[in-house]
Amino acid sequence: MTTTREWKVELFLSEEDGTTKARAVLDTGKATFTGYGTAHCSPQDVDVPEIGDELAASRAMHSLARQLMRTADRDLEAMGAGVGSPPEPGYGWPYTAP
Repeated sequence: MTTTREWKVELFLSEEDGTTKARAVLDTGKATFTGYGTAHCSPQDVDVPEIGDELAASRAMHSLARQLMRTADRDLEAMGAGVGSPPEPGYGWPYTAP
């Protein structure tokens, strides 16, 4: 049986005095997760708002991903699966050189 679910992430960005803040909100229908990220423009750098947006948003999404992984790990452990330490450098398919 095939099922389809749709989760939407809302991403909110704000910028003030060279600091960009991002908040990513995911509502799964059973839980809500919120990730935060910031980016600061150094005084000697040219202020390019798009770069601040990209950095802050990616950091908020990364925070959200870490929360989801921790929740999945806890859920797996509750089901009796041995999770252990996450593989380095992250989760996913193992890297094999071409």
